[in-house]
Amino acid sequence: MPQQDPSVRAVGWARSLPISRGVKTARDWTRDHLAALGWQRTSPDLVDAVVLAVSEMVTNAHVHAHSNAQLILTWDEKCLHVTVHDASTQLPEQRKASEGALGGRGMLLIDALADEWEARRCPRGKDVTACFQPPEPGEPAEA
Repeated sequence: MPQQDPSVRAVGWARSLPISRGVKTARDWTRDHLAALGWQRTSPDLVDAVVLAVSEMVTNAHVHAHSNAQLILTWDEKCLHVTVHDASTQLPEQRKASEGALGGRGMLLIDALADEWEARRCPRGKDVTACFQPPEPGEPAEA
């Protein structure tokens, strides 16, 4: 049996979110898990950024893919990977919304909030993943 690297550690959670009530559920569920990691206390601004990004990503899955969404949070002690899977293979595009437009800024927000993000097709749709890195202990949190 191959020996496992003891330095590789991660924890993850997954949740399926129906179109009818998924966005609020996603925000509440994410905030609860970030509180369990202690981030409400140590990085409240980052918690707000992650929750906003989750809201945008799940909304995109519901509105543009017309699909339920699967939300996966994976914390590997360096980055919180937030992945939303939906049933569409069409990748999201950053677009410039006109000043009066009510929508069209979701991926611009993700780009501004996350340290990095990517989208990739998979056999039954696509995954959009954003990475959020908390500040190092003693490092001031960004506003």
